[in-house]
Amino acid sequence: MQLTKESAERRLTDFNMGDMPVIEFHPKNAPVVSDWFLKYKKLCHEFIESLTDSVELLAFMNLSQDEFMSLIMGKKIPENLSIRFRVPLIWGGKLEIENLFMCWTFPQSQRLDQFIIEQKNSDTVWLPNPTKKIYIPGKNLSGGDGGNATEDRLSQIAAQIAASRGME
Repeated sequence: MQLTKESAERRLTDFNMGDMPVIEFHPKNAPVVSDWFLKYKKLCHEFIESLTDSVELLAFMNLSQDEFMSLIMGKKIPENLSIRFRVPLIWGGKLEIENLFMCWTFPQSQRLDQFIIEQKNSDTVWLPNPTKKIYIPGKNLSGGDGGNATEDRLSQIAAQIAASRGME
């Protein structure tokens, strides 16, 4: 189905991701190297190690301390988190950190797959392109009547990262 920018944004709103920016893209089949998956796994490791600049967003993902530390130290991606390509490799996307972002597998990643698949055979597709390395819908970023628990948690996490890297 051929979408306009407005109809693409409306569709994402239907998926409760109305704050997800999109970019216009003209898909063309591109060759994918045979060892892409090995390179992708290495790139994912580099990507999750690069998330130290995204601690505040990670705090909103409500990960346990163990999950957070495993993620930030590049050991393991917690269940229900996905690393996605901004531009798929088959359409010429690069195996680079800048072409990746992280979001919840369910429901965001699954809905983004559906959003892209719905546009198959279109001359122009609208690709999800969050502004940061991690996409969390805006409605999940709003605070509530919880006091400063997030700030306290961030302070504890930052102290743990510093200690584990010998930066106390």
